[in-house]
Amino acid sequence: MLDKLLATACLTLLSASVAIAEGDAAKGEKVFRKCMACHAVGEDAKTKTGPILNGIVGRAIASQEGFAYSDVLMDLAAEGGTWTPEELGHFLEKPRDYAKGTKMSFAGLRKEQERADVIAFLATHP
Repeated sequence: MLDKLLATACLTLLSASVAIAEGDAAKGEKVFRKCMACHAVGEDAKTKTGPILNGIVGRAIASQEGFAYSDVLMDLAAEGGTWTPEELGHFLEKPRDYAKGTKMSFAGLRKEQERADVIAFLATHP
């Protein structure tokens, strides 16, 4: 029983990693338009309602200086959480389910490919 559960968990993680690896940054730039009301990326990015997302892929959770994160994200940061592509994928699917109590009002990206594409786009902004 435990072997089957472990195998299922591994396959789920592997499929999430493959989807993220197959993300298309150009398509992700278009998907990111849904995020632009609250977030910015690029050389001239400024904090909006949400933090700047330059360097988000691989960055510690809740680590942008000067941004007032929700308590739940601060708790994840205190636990050593990192925005890996997989964690971003889970968060972007439905932020309020991933981090109950987040200030982020965005409903999420239901399509796995859109999440992979936007993560690939964000990865182009170190």
